[in-house]
Amino acid sequence: MMTRFVPFALLALAAAAPAMLSAAPAPKWTAQVAFSPVGGHVMGNPAAPTKLVEYVSYTCSHCAHFVAESAGPLRTGYVSTGKVSVEVRNAVRDKYDLTAALIARCGGKARFMGNHEAIFANQDAWMPKIIAYDGDSAAKPTDQVAAMRDIGQKTGLYALMAKRGFTPKQLDACVADPAALKQVLAMTNHAWRELKISGTPAFTVNDKMVGGPTWDAVRAALPAAAN
Repeated sequence: MMTRFVPFALLALAAAAPAMLSAAPAPKWTAQVAFSPVGGHVMGNPAAPTKLVEYVSYTCSHCAHFVAESAGPLRTGYVSTGKVSVEVRNAVRDKYDLTAALIARCGGKARFMGNHEAIFANQDAWMPKIIAYDGDSAAKPTDQVAAMRDIGQKTGLYALMAKRGFTPKQLDACVADPAALKQVLAMTNHAWRELKISGTPAFTVNDKMVGGPTWDAVRAALPAAAN
């Protein structure tokens, strides 16, 4: 008697399969971060019709303000829809900014956005230490890598990243990474010399410059359909 029910069970499973497939969860675009061809970090749908690019400096207070104001709304109202992607590129201004940029890349693309936002969120803590370090007349390393390690160790950047689970050895390796350095400097050269940004933060939406370094200006340049 049991054999009579087997075909019906199979038919029921077959009928349910399309419904099961259609119920597959939508991609979580805010969790997807990839490298762009120039070495920037892109969060969101790589095929998003609207592409926002942010050019930032970690020693820039306006950049910190922008990230604090925009990070949440960009994720929930734009990136999560799959209609907008956000790429972060460097526009380095000084050796301290360069050190922070290389440290932000520690842990690969999966850790970048968290590192990036943490460095900006704690800018009020480590920037005074950088000012003090810069004004200290004590001898400092002249080798570039040694200098960046010294900056990281003495200005609170290493301590900040230690709270995010990174060891001094890992951070030392990040500031000494020649490939990362090349990408950061190439993005910097493009921002200041080719794109000719006037300062940071600066933005493009689908390769068109956005007027005004504020979240209001950027939001006005994004499609209303993404809200």
